[in-house]
Amino acid sequence: MDAIRIQKIIADSGYCSRRAAEKLIADGLVKVNGHPVSLGDKADPKKDIITVGGERIKAGGVTLRYIKMYKPRGYVTTMSDELGRRGVTELLEDVEERVYPVGRLDKDSEGLLLLTNDGAFANDIMHPRKHIAKVYRVTVAQKVTEDMLNTLMTGVDIGDGVMTSSCVVTVHTKEENRTVLEFTIYEGKNRQIRRMCEAVGLTIKRLRRISEGGVKLGMLRPGEYEDLTKEELRVLRSAMGKPENSSRGGRKRK
Repeated sequence: MDAIRIQKIIADSGYCSRRAAEKLIADGLVKVNGHPVSLGDKADPKKDIITVGGERIKAGGVTLRYIKMYKPRGYVTTMSDELGRRGVTELLEDVEERVYPVGRLDKDSEGLLLLTNDGAFANDIMHPRKHIAKVYRVTVAQKVTEDMLNTLMTGVDIGDGVMTSSCVVTVHTKEENRTVLEFTIYEGKNRQIRRMCEAVGLTIKRLRRISEGGVKLGMLRPGEYEDLTKEELRVLRSAMGKPENSSRGGRKRK
């Protein structure tokens, strides 16, 4: 078998995404046959022993899983947390495969979160060039003016010289001291919507992701999850510009 880039082998094994694998290599945590490797190095997954932090990865023969979850508030989406906070993978009581979150939702946010052990799939969803649409329902504590809406939609400086791209923001519900907005964005900067709202003087009371790449949160309740259906996978792959592929379904879990 021809040698393959090590980050691809790690991603294909279901250990993490290709981007995360590249960081593991850069951090010196990956070894092949006991020797540290560098970005660009290759290996034979059938012959070489590849370890990450001392743990041997399984190259090949992995059952791919694609899961959607209603992430509750109070959970982080990192695989490990130095502060000891609860992670979303703790909620996956009956999932034997090592899946990981695709992208992130901060601790105080909730809603749709995709998880998988398909590194290439995760990488495609997170790649900025794919412009995958993400929809959020956001409750703020103030009235929202037309000027605020225009600024949010045309682009706002969220600090450190970072300007957001154009997006769609609509008013869903309007009350005296409460406005519910719906954001549709096509990028994923860190804490983007919170920083956008702060930039125009809005205080977020609740932030919930309700859709990503055409896949909807649906009737899931906080902490529940289920395998993506074939139709949901088809919709996601279409959003990524990928051909239809096979998938597995699953039951809802609490």
